[in-house]
Amino acid sequence: MRCLKTISLLLLLYIQLPVSAQDEEFSKQPTISLFTGLINYQGDLNPNSFTLGRSKFCVGVTFRKPLNRWFTVRAGINYGHLEAADRYNRSYLKARNLSFYTSLKEAHAGLEVNLLNINKTRFTAYLFGGVAIFHFNPWTYDDAGQKIYLKPLSTEGEGLAAFPTQKPYNLNQFALPFGIGVKYAINNNINIGFEFSQRKTFTDHLDDVSSFYVDYQTLLNAKGPKAVELAYRGVPGPNSYSSYPAHGEQRGTPNEMDWYYFAGLNIEIKLNSIGNLFAGIGSKDKSYSQRCPKTVL
Repeated sequence: MRCLKTISLLLLLYIQLPVSAQDEEFSKQPTISLFTGLINYQGDLNPNSFTLGRSKFCVGVTFRKPLNRWFTVRAGINYGHLEAADRYNRSYLKARNLSFYTSLKEAHAGLEVNLLNINKTRFTAYLFGGVAIFHFNPWTYDDAGQKIYLKPLSTEGEGLAAFPTQKPYNLNQFALPFGIGVKYAINNNINIGFEFSQRKTFTDHLDDVSSFYVDYQTLLNAKGPKAVELAYRGVPGPNSYSSYPAHGEQRGTPNEMDWYYFAGLNIEIKLNSIGNLFAGIGSKDKSYSQRCPKTVL
């Protein structure tokens, strides 16, 4: 513990130390990154981690402000879609026959640590971590192909007086994002790179599946046949209750929170050079430098 405190103190001192003129110049150059790639979910309907076959397209924008050439603060937004279904799940779960879809909107902020001096190498790997808030709202399609939002149905008895331990879940949640990336400087103003990150969430309801089945008659009386139909889909149709699981049988894994992942490419541009973007892409700068161009009066 004492060693950890010493390292933390040294790190804070390093951030506050005076930097060279080149670093001071570099620190004044905020950037914007445009991200595109894949988003993936891990949870009760997809117990595997990042799976290309179940991934969906996503986009994002990130603003960066370097503190010095090693440390950068970052903040941004991401948008994508998540989905999964038991028909792609492990064999013993296929009979449950559940599925979900949701759009996901995220805002995030954190600290990025560069492992190399990109001013000299034109290339660096980096690590980052931070905090995020995201919004989701799971839905599925019933047997008639109609889109149905799942939270209002209380498929696990959430919010019903008969099941006081089943609390409603919030559609806005916090997460802890962290990941790795690499970037390469094309010229003084533009970097390209690849980034992979994951989010530790504090909810098990991204997919509306978490704990156990509740008594179908109670659920039917409180929320109607659609809730029962979509809580367990092993037998199609709203009135096929013969194989409906008994109250208390396991439906999900409440002790394992859901995760989601991003992977993709980004292009990072210094904000003061956006007007010269196309000229910068076409230039062949053999004498690479991160220093600002001289101002012509």
